Order: sequence, then C-alpha cells, then structure tokens
Amino acid sequence: MLPYGDGDQRCHLTELIIISIRSTIETILNQLCYCVVRQLHGCREKRLSPPSALSEWNSPNLDTTHAGPLRKKASSIVRDTHCSNRCRPANRSGQQDPAPTDCGLFPRGADQEYSAFRVGMVQFGMADFRLTPHIDNLEVANSFAVTNCFCSQFSRGVYAIFGFYDKKSVNTITSFCETLHVSFITPSFPAEGMNQFVLQMRPDIKGPLVSLVEYYKWERFAYLYDSDRGLSTLQVILDTAAEKKWVVTAINVGNLKDERKDEAYRSLFQDLEIRKERRIILDCEQDKVKDIMEQIITIGRHVKGYHYIVANLGFVDGDLTKIQYGGANVSGFQIVDFDDPVVAKFDQRWEALEEKEYPGADQRIRYTSALTFDAVHVMTEAFRFLHKQRIDMSRRGNNGDCLANPAVPWAQGVEIERALKQVRVDGLTGTIQFDQYGKRINYSVTVMELKNNGPVKIGYWNEVDKMVVTKSDLYPNDTMGMENKTVIVTTILEAPYVMLKKNAELFQDNDRYEGYCVDLAAEIAKHCGIRYQLRIVGDGKYGARDAETKIWNGMVGELVYGKADIAVAPLTITLVREEVIDFSKPFMSLGISIMIKKPQKSKPGVFSFLDPLAYEIWMCIVFAYIGVSVVLFLVSRFSPYEWTLEEPEDGALPLTTESNNEFGIFNSLWFSLGAFMRQGCDISPRSLSGRIVGGVWWFFTLIIISSYTANLAAFLTVERMVSPIESAEDLAKQTEIAYGTLDSGSTKEFFRRSKIALFDKMWQYMKSAEPSVFVKKTSEGVLRVRKSKGKYAYLLESTMNEYIEQRKPCDTMKVGGNLDSKGYGIATPKGSPLRVPVNLAVLKLNEQGTLDKMKNKWWYDKGECGFKDSTNKEKTSALSLSNVAGVFYILVGGLGLAMMVALVEFCYKSRAEAKKMKVAANTLSSPQHTGNYTHTLSSPQHAPNFNLLSPSHQPNYATYKEGYNVYGIESVKI
Repeated sequence: MLPYGDGDQRCHLTELIIISIRSTIETILNQLCYCVVRQLHGCREKRLSPPSALSEWNSPNLDTTHAGPLRKKASSIVRDTHCSNRCRPANRSGQQDPAPTDCGLFPRGADQEYSAFRVGMVQFGMADFRLTPHIDNLEVANSFAVTNCFCSQFSRGVYAIFGFYDKKSVNTITSFCETLHVSFITPSFPAEGMNQFVLQMRPDIKGPLVSLVEYYKWERFAYLYDSDRGLSTLQVILDTAAEKKWVVTAINVGNLKDERKDEAYRSLFQDLEIRKERRIILDCEQDKVKDIMEQIITIGRHVKGYHYIVANLGFVDGDLTKIQYGGANVSGFQIVDFDDPVVAKFDQRWEALEEKEYPGADQRIRYTSALTFDAVHVMTEAFRFLHKQRIDMSRRGNNGDCLANPAVPWAQGVEIERALKQVRVDGLTGTIQFDQYGKRINYSVTVMELKNNGPVKIGYWNEVDKMVVTKSDLYPNDTMGMENKTVIVTTILEAPYVMLKKNAELFQDNDRYEGYCVDLAAEIAKHCGIRYQLRIVGDGKYGARDAETKIWNGMVGELVYGKADIAVAPLTITLVREEVIDFSKPFMSLGISIMIKKPQKSKPGVFSFLDPLAYEIWMCIVFAYIGVSVVLFLVSRFSPYEWTLEEPEDGALPLTTESNNEFGIFNSLWFSLGAFMRQGCDISPRSLSGRIVGGVWWFFTLIIISSYTANLAAFLTVERMVSPIESAEDLAKQTEIAYGTLDSGSTKEFFRRSKIALFDKMWQYMKSAEPSVFVKKTSEGVLRVRKSKGKYAYLLESTMNEYIEQRKPCDTMKVGGNLDSKGYGIATPKGSPLRVPVNLAVLKLNEQGTLDKMKNKWWYDKGECGFKDSTNKEKTSALSLSNVAGVFYILVGGLGLAMMVALVEFCYKSRAEAKKMKVAANTLSSPQHTGNYTHTLSSPQHAPNFNLLSPSHQPNYATYKEGYNVYGIESVKI
C-alpha cells in the first residue's frame, strides 16, 4: 500500500528502488535464457554477447516481479514452454513465399482475438496482394517460450510480428525487435521508453484518467494497479497529486495468488472501508476487474456512496449487470464506439460468423479484439504501400538466425517500420495514427458511466480538447421521451392503500384496484404527464436484502433489477433502501406502534364520583375536616370572645350568671361541614383566632371543590378501558403477552439494527421466541391479535394501526406512542428520469392539501367504528345511572340515618322526660309542701322572687329548665 499526499514521495521512491533491483535480477535470468536458446540453435561459442538492447530491461519504471504469469482467458490451461506452429509453411519446397508474411503470437485463451485476426486477414486481403500469417500459441509470461517462438518465426522470414506480451516478456520482445529491426505490432498495454520498432495499437490512458479524476473533483482516492502499466500510470497520478494536493493510496494487486485472491480482495476492501476510501480507481485488465467486482458485490460495496473508475478501454466488455442496480457510481472509458457506422457494419458481419469456426464470435467483440482487427488493417495498408512503391523487402543477406553473433539486423526492417508509422486509417477503434515512437496519436476515447439501464455515454476525451462532457446532467430528471412509454408501477395489496374492488373481474388494468395509493398514483401520473400500469409485486414483500446472497426481494428488488419503473406503496424510507433506490419526499408521516386486542370497557363503580380525586386525597380531606373542627373547638374554648351571657327575653332578669359558648364539639363539626359543602351555617366565630381557622378552611374547600368539579365531568362521561399494555416498556418487561412484526419489512429491520437497550431487548425476545412471533402479511398479524384473546401484540406502522382500528369488528386498538418517526415515500430506480418530477408532484399535492383529503377519505370517512360520528359522540358524553348511583345511595343512606337518629333521640328524650315527670310528681306529693304558690309570668311587673324559694327547690327548677325550652310557667304548687 502506497499512501501519498502533499508532495511526499519517499514511499514511492522506495518502491521504485525495489523494482529496479528486481529488474536487474530478471535481466540476469533473461541473459541465461538467451544462452540456453543459443545452445538449442547450435551455438558453440564460449563467449555469448546478448543484444545491446537488453540494457533497456533495467528500466526503473517497470515492476517485473509484482505479479504472477498473465493468463488471458486461460486460467484452466496448463502452462507450456514450447512453440506450436499452427500454420503450414508458405510452400512445400521450403522456399520463401513471395507474398509478405507476418507472425502472430497469441496467448492461450485469446480465442476471440485470434478470430478477429483471421477475419482481418480475409477482409483486407486482395487478389493481387495478400499476407501469409504464421501463428504461434504460447504462454506470453514465459520469457524462454517467447524467445524461442520469436526466433523460430524470424527464421521463417517473417516481415512483421503481431502479438501480445505481458510485463515479464515485454523486455525480451522489444530487445529482439530493436536488435533485428523487426517491427512488432501489439494491442497490449503501452510499453515505456522509446521503442522504435514497436507499434502500440492501444492508446495511452494516462491523459483520460487524470482528466476524469479532475472532472469529478476527487481530492482523496485509492489507486489499485496491476503490472508495469499501472505503475507507469501511477507515476503520472502522483505527479498530478503533488501539484493539486491530492491524497492517493496506491495498492498493487498484481502479486495476489490465484487460490487466495478472493479472500485477499475482500480483506483489501474491508481495510479501505475502515480508511473511509470510497473512491477507487481500478487500473487492471478486464479479467481482474471482473474478479474484483464480484468481491465488491459479495461484501456489499456496490451501493450508493461508492465510486469506481475502471482504467481500461473496454468499459462495456465486462459483465456489469450485477453491480448495475446496486447504486454505486461506476465510470470508465470505451475505445470502440458501437454507435459508429463502421463499427455497426462490422458488428453485423461478426454476429453472422459461425462460433465453431470463429471462437468468440458469439459474444460482442472486445476492445482487444478490435485492436487486433485494426492491427491487421494497419499491416495490410503498410505492405500495400511498400508493394506499390516496389521496395525490395527480401531477406537476402540475412540467414534468419536471431541469435547470431554478432546480431545481423534486417536491412529492410527500417523501411517496413517507417511504412507502418505512416499509416493513417479509420478503424474500429477510431482514427489510427502513430508518432515517431510508434504510439497512438489523435485518438479519442468515450467516457462512460454505468446507469440503472446500462452504460451511458457522458462525454469524450481527446488530446486537443481533453475532457468534454456532452451530457452535463449525469442523472436526467425530465420525462421527455416517456410520453409514449407505459410506466410500470409496482405496488402491494395492502388495505387501505391498494385493494381489489368487490367486482374486480368486471374491470381491466388499473380500474380493478382502489385505495389510497391507487388515487396517489393517478395524481402523480397526471402531474408528470405519463401513462402507467399498476402491477402487484410477485412475492408480496416490501423489500429487504438477503444477508447471504445480497439479493433484494419485494418491490425494492423489482426497482433495483429493472423490473419496474416506480413503486407507489406504503414503502418506508430507510437508509439501506436509499442506498440502492431513490425516494421522493414523504407523502405520509408515521411511526412504529403497538396493536393489541381491545379490552372490555370497565363498568363504572358505585362510587365512581370519587374517581376525580385519589383515595389518598379523600382521606386527607377527612382528616383535615376533623382537624379543623377540633382546632376550631379548642380556639373557641380558649378565646374569651367566644363566651357570652345568655340574655333573657323582653327585658327579664337573667335566670343565671353562667357564660355560654356556641362552638361546642358538635357545632364545630357542623360549621366545618357546612363550609365544605358550600352551604354555610347559622353560627360563626366571633374571635379573631376562630375567624382565621374559618378563613383558611374556606380557602381550602374552595380549591378542593373547584378541582373536583373540573375533573368530575371527564371521569363521569368517559368510559375507560383497562389495558394490560400501555407502552413498549410494558411489553419488554413481561413475557405473558407475545409480540412480533412483519417478517420482511422496515419494522423488523428497525429492531434488528437498533442500539437502544429497550428495542434490542425486544429484538432478542422476538428472534428467539417459539413459536415464531413474525408473520408473513399484515392481515395475518391482525388476525393473530384478534384470536389471541389479548395474548399477542403486533408491531406495525401507526397509519395501518389506525386504519384497522376503524374496521369491523372494531376489536383492536393502538396503545402508547410511536416508537420512532419515519415516512412513506415513492421509490424510483437510481438515476431514473422520474425522480425529480415525482418529487415535485408529491410536494405540490401536500401543499394543496390533497394528501390529507385522501387520508381522511380512506381512513375515517369510510370508517366502520364511528370514530367521527357526532351522534355517537353525544351518546358517549351522556351519564348513565351507574355513573351516579353512589350519590343516590348516599342520599338514601343519609335520609335513613337521619330517621334512625330522630327515632333514637325521641326515645331517649321520652325516657328522660318520663323520669323527670316521675321525680317531680314524687316531690310535689310529699307532706312538707302544703301551701300553694301561684304566680303568673305574663308580665314583667309580676316577676317572681326566686330568692324566696328554699335551696332544695332550686335544683328542680334548673333541671326542669335544662330539659325543656320553657318560656313560661303558669303555676307551681308549693
């Protein structure tokens, strides 16, 4: 791993030094290989002199030991170190064919490239001029095999060599070409240095890559490279990074072993995720890009938030269907423009070929095959030019020994090299032109980006204009071109959102459905100006990603995999879904709620009128009443102002000199009770202390009675239901009532991902409960609630809970508040042109109040439980006899008690009167009292003088007065 930033090149220089050492080692090995080949060809000299061009193998810019052998489409083929001639000689006599001959070196597995080579030979060959090919199939990573084949072909008298190389064989081939003056045309990666006799059919990608990074304004990214071409490109990236202050993390993925590469790729991307590296350049060949992409999908790094640039010229050659719907942004370059008329014509001929005769013809032509075809075109044009110029291209003076000492270059090789570089044609890969070093110039590459509907052109790059964006809006948001297209709207059968009409068989298409989302889809289509068709999701699921296969199901899956254009349904907006699809603004807000079976309404108690105040308050009031009465009694006894003399009526003399106090214990209780009942009393305190007691008691009773009256109406008019569950906390702390969610949906995902202790505890219970508490459909969960007799609670969205509460048999209810806050949104695939129009339509419907009207229509106006019925509301507020039965009981009880007390008083006083009358009769009939005393109390002038009575008669008079309220005595016998 090579981090780089802020101009620091120490790590990079260290790697270049290591590469130089490795290159030196390979130089020695190649010299040994050179000697072995000399021996095979009969050389007996003691001193061997390698070609002078071998000194170029020590280039410090080439990392020749980073990767194992390059196997192009041949991972299952055993390595071979010998050349196998697949073509016959020019003639049986062994003499050289007068027609120009060329050599083809193809790596094993390059079947399509070989087929393109043959097609080119046929297409560009003419009756008066033709090329004779000699084909060798070899392992290009084996320098010994390459050397042997090169010498074998050179000895045949070939005029030019076409073939592939890799990082291990590139120096061998270029050295022989420079020494022997044999032109080598290759579609392989451009080799570094000035190689006069090497023509690079593949354009350099450094310029387009740097321009694309600048266009995306990347300031931090990872660069994954393979082989020497990646390292040479990295040098350009690092130089640009030093200038623009980029931070680059460079990683060589070319030295990974085949048997452990998948595990290594996964570990690599997990490490990049820890480092927050989500912008990655893949500078690898197409087969390695494919392997990397497969592991990216496996570990879920193909979702929104990640951006990959594939740094080769065959963006459409790879299989991008798996990553296409993941949400990640993937960019790259394409050298073959399939919209070009020349390419389109060739493509038709290519598809018509027999696959058995031309292997690889059953697939679209790859960019390496197109470069091969163009190479044949270039060679044909060059030799045709030489043929017209009548230039002698014979091999006279050269014995064809590539290992001769000293080496004998081919004199006509320079003429062929010049003719090849002067060719300018239009081929499958655009304009083909070379500079003096054999590199492509004046070429143009198409800049591509992967969308949900496949690769899309966003611009092009050339040497003059650099990066040119032809489609500035990478995510088109208009619906132009969709007027004639029927948009597929995926949805789910879920009341009241989407329901089949009762007579649905009489209707067709969209008319068979009704519901909130049906109306919403119609409004959206009207605002966007599109035609649509409702289609119920096949698996009946909303959408979740399988933990193992990473495949999405439900409506989300239909959007991700291109089976639908839009989803209008109660689809919850979540993070994991937002990574793979786009959501509009929420058209409905909601949260997770608890549904339970509605408990029976509790009958009001006899003393329900006591409910407005707690029993503790009632007890405190009783004690306060008794306490106030006692305090009033005491202060009245101690205060002198509460004692008064009883004044006689009509100016009569007082009968006694004793003081009187009206606030005895019973009168104090009576005063306190009258004040509490807001009725008053015929006596009141005279003293200041007594009035203070009375004042604070009146204030106390004022507050208590007002509070009681305020709560009384609510308690008497509302019939309460006693629910065993009132919140999520109640569910979590008990095990008697089971609870669960929908098996596939956002509610289950919420509990699974939640880090809150309460919700995590609930999740641990739900996933381990037996039998399972999860249900396949919402209707199944509701049915389970209704049949469980209060032993099952269902967790679902609050909107659905409220709707079901209004459906017959009206036996479910929502308890507690919402556990979270979220919303339903309309979903579209990533990059869909419907995203912005749909979003604007939702906002407009919300501002116009249409969304609220539709909810009232399907939730309450069509309700079956009378939630908004005014008549039922009045009936609910009316009191029944059971609400106030206790008051009547107290009234009847009070009346009965009063009658009983009156009877007791009558009996008690009658008995006391009888005793007094008996005592008075006995006293008057005694012999001591023989005279009569008669006095009339009718006037004050005749007031009797009670001092004349004997002391023995005074108690009788007092007793008589105390027992009765006497106003006059007619006569008393003495």
